Amino acid sequence: MHGLFNLASLVSLLTLVTLEIVLGIDNVIFVSILIIRLPAARRLDARRVWMIAGILIRSGLLLCLGSLVARGNRVLFSVAGYGFSIHDLILLAGGLFLLYKTVGELHNKLEGDKGTEMTSGEGEQVADNPEATGGSFWAIAWQIVLVDTVFSLDSIITAIGLAQQVAIMITAVVIAMIIMFFFSGTIADFINRRPTLKVLALSFLLMVGFSLLFDGLEPIHHTHIAKGYIYFSMAFAFGVELLNNGIKKKAAKRGIPHKK
Repeated sequence: MHGLFNLASLVSLLTLVTLEIVLGIDNVIFVSILIIRLPAARRLDARRVWMIAGILIRSGLLLCLGSLVARGNRVLFSVAGYGFSIHDLILLAGGLFLLYKTVGELHNKLEGDKGTEMTSGEGEQVADNPEATGGSFWAIAWQIVLVDTVFSLDSIITAIGLAQQVAIMITAVVIAMIIMFFFSGTIADFINRRPTLKVLALSFLLMVGFSLLFDGLEPIHHTHIAKGYIYFSMAFAFGVELLNNGIKKKAAKRGIPHKK
């Protein structure tokens, strides 16, 4: 056990926690968009389900580390001479699922969010009606668990590459999930109050879904999309949008109409 408390292990733990959070940004954004569709009273419960499921899924995969490393890249079948593994199939399924859900969310947004902008007879928004917010709690909870399973792959691969002890990997995953849990509510509210940021977030998820699909087809093209490019481009877009919002607020305070 003393090996867990030396300097090298602590540095490895800190580095891994940081990377787990960075790799979990797309997960947090997607979960935040799903949670917004729930009544306000159930959003905290959904975030708890996401945190617990994330910890259990990642910890379970890490405990099965030997099997994952041995079989994760083993070819299951071949199509036209191209061999596909469990890892490839999960990425393909995850990419298709993410593209399907994100396109659906964008469609709802373009159609005016009919599910979230229903009004009562007095013109007030019906925000806490489960049917008006896009589905039942457990239907959305299962979607959260499913997408969390897909996004956990990056976390597991990163953990395997950086740490040598399973205890350090699991500790880093637990710490990262708890930190993301506390910030997910703030991110969800922040996105919900800014429709243009929600569109940017959905565009970001489209890019992530495409990258997962592309990586799942790696046996065919033998190339890989580095996520750093995706993160940088979306960080730049978010930065521009935040700057634009700041200009709008200053113009509103001065009574100057903002030009689009």
